[in-house]
Amino acid sequence: MNKTAIVVGSGFGGISAALRLRSLGYEVSIYEKLNQLGGRARVFKKSGFTFDAGPTVITAPFLFNELFELFKKNRKKYVKFVELDPWYRFYFSSNKKIFDYSKSLKRTEKEISKFDPRDVSGYRRLLNFSEKIFKVGFEKLSFVPFHDFFFMIRQIPTLIKLKSYLSVFRLVSKFIKNEQIRQAFSIQPLLLGGNPIDTTSIYNLIHYLERKWGVHYAIGGTGKIVQGFEKLMKEENIKIFKNAEIKRILTKDEQAIGVKFKNKVVYANKIVMNTDPAYTYKYLIKSKNNKKWHQKRVDTMDYSMGLFVIYFGTKKIYKNIAHHTIWMGKRYEGLLNDIFKNKILADDFSLYLHRPTATDKSMAPKGCDSFYVLSPVPNLKKQIDWKNYGKTYEKKILNALEQTILPDLHKNLKVCFHMSPNDFKNDYNSLFGAGFSVSPIFRQSAWFRFHNKSEDFKNLYFVGAGCHPGAGVPGVISSAKVLENILKNESKES
Repeated sequence: MNKTAIVVGSGFGGISAALRLRSLGYEVSIYEKLNQLGGRARVFKKSGFTFDAGPTVITAPFLFNELFELFKKNRKKYVKFVELDPWYRFYFSSNKKIFDYSKSLKRTEKEISKFDPRDVSGYRRLLNFSEKIFKVGFEKLSFVPFHDFFFMIRQIPTLIKLKSYLSVFRLVSKFIKNEQIRQAFSIQPLLLGGNPIDTTSIYNLIHYLERKWGVHYAIGGTGKIVQGFEKLMKEENIKIFKNAEIKRILTKDEQAIGVKFKNKVVYANKIVMNTDPAYTYKYLIKSKNNKKWHQKRVDTMDYSMGLFVIYFGTKKIYKNIAHHTIWMGKRYEGLLNDIFKNKILADDFSLYLHRPTATDKSMAPKGCDSFYVLSPVPNLKKQIDWKNYGKTYEKKILNALEQTILPDLHKNLKVCFHMSPNDFKNDYNSLFGAGFSVSPIFRQSAWFRFHNKSEDFKNLYFVGAGCHPGAGVPGVISSAKVLENILKNESKES
């Protein structure tokens, strides 16, 4: 009998799953709701500008290489990566100070010393401790399924030794004294949808991961990675369907057997969901069949923040703006609490500004710059009227940028539009419009997170941000490796 698999959703997790399934000998079909592949890694093209919609930070490039190597192919022939320098530039609006976080350890330490020379030694100790976390959290645990509670229990002594009971911010604060450098080295959870004040310090492994492999950019934008994967999938006879939104997962006798679309039903041996698990259990499976992930449990989970993203192109080149700029507002802990706990849309904000044209002129017409700016905001558990308030919030952010690092921005705008949590809810079927599915707090990590293999239904699996190991590009690609390990183990047992 032929081995058949359906993958629903074509984010990096879904694409990675489709490729790994194909390498295991499955006949694979991948279905995408939108008119292009990529999920959150989709692309907008307007007035000659190219805007990557979502992920822009590429780390751990070996994870991409592996997917091409499954078929004895070279990633470099499909998409080119270049390492950035600096990796990130921090702009502190309170005192207009700048901190460049670079691939050069020596230059990074020199930058730290401008804020507090005592923190140079603290940074070295932090980096050493991050390496210890990385060796466990990434190398040992990120590619293995967390389905066995007793496996989780066995990890607890090691996790305690690594101070996983501390938050990322508290761990960083043990090594770094300057408040602004503390902020710079604790923002990593925000890349995964987590609050640095609450997110377990295990996620500090990102710090060493970046130091080990660098921070990269795909020439032509993140969308070029998706294009490279699409070409590879076609070469390997993976069937691709766009504009194909799933309406229901079909089950029989506690087993997933197929998926229903608007005008057809498709059956397969394995159903792999690169969708928000919370949305999947709540809306795509008949509720009476959900024993563990029932509606009440799903609704009461803690979800990541929402994202408000403005995409804009200018007729002026802002040559002094780095590829990645973290624009820090005057508040840190208070602002994070407003976003994550109080669910208040505050008057102030901190921002991530992406300028791909700092590295790649092809992303904008000649003599122009391409940008997006992202503001973490409360998710839709707080009812904010984004339809009416979106333009106002957009203007506030652009004004702040104009008054600080992008002078004369308004008169140089050529194109400008935005996405709000409403769009994440509608376009990506993200419950509560969360930018990264469930938040990566300790009680929602590893075994406590949505499992990669459904506990309620045989032959139903998950990849992507909502399941283990979590959000972020390395996380969602790694979730497909977890899936591969599960399927290999099942094959041995059968």
